[in-house]
Amino acid sequence: MTDSRDEPWAVETMDELLALARAMEQEAIAGYVALAERMRHENRPDLAAVFERLVAEEEGHLGAVDRWIAHSNVAVPPPVALQEPMFDDEGAAFVAPELLNSYRAFSMAVRNEERAFVFWSYVSAHAPSEEIRQAAERMAREELGHVATLRRERRRAFHDLRRSGASPARGEIAALELRLSDHLEARALRVAGKEAERFRALAEAAQARSAAAVARPFGRSAVLDAVPEGADARLVPLCELLLDCYLDLAEREKEEDGRLRAQACAGEMIACLQAVRQ
Repeated sequence: MTDSRDEPWAVETMDELLALARAMEQEAIAGYVALAERMRHENRPDLAAVFERLVAEEEGHLGAVDRWIAHSNVAVPPPVALQEPMFDDEGAAFVAPELLNSYRAFSMAVRNEERAFVFWSYVSAHAPSEEIRQAAERMAREELGHVATLRRERRRAFHDLRRSGASPARGEIAALELRLSDHLEARALRVAGKEAERFRALAEAAQARSAAAVARPFGRSAVLDAVPEGADARLVPLCELLLDCYLDLAEREKEEDGRLRAQACAGEMIACLQAVRQ
């Protein structure tokens, strides 16, 4: 296979194509297995069940590749290491479990399948032979079907969140910042000296960001479309939620002023996270 730095995702033989297909599915399986295990460890059996469903989905995809190999004239390809990771858990392995829910899990899965579809579409467009082009198109069609399936699951999860009351009104940054300020003030009361002063200063900064968000509202952030219930009940998950929100806004804001404001807020949230995690 051509070095991805020279010609990304170039595939020259059916052996390479099928080896890549198997490696991509195995990478996804390993990723979802690890997430399911973490959710069980964090006492979130509901999310462990979601990731186990995703494991089963990916195992089905791997089975389809293996059946293709079995019905073709191609020998079972040896394992191959991906030049670049294809599976992205989007921080789910490290983010506080309170910030995860079934909607976010399925959204992550949808984006992974969309990346796989783009991958195979690119392989098809740059195929060196008709055989590779047709095989890559077949893989792309398979991935598109996976996208459709997972998008249906994501819609179902979103409606479940709405029925449970976990889906918040949009544009609640100011309220979340005030909630953060309350948490920080409470932390300041439990410590003394310079540490207490630091947490009071962080609380005042949260109040200032809240007031600024009211005076000059940001645009919409997808991070706030489906916030898990109770995400604001603990200090670290709330900090992570606001950081995710500001980072998302920094990418979405079209005006430079809004982008710079979001980046500045994100920087303050990183400093806040550093302080509360110590």
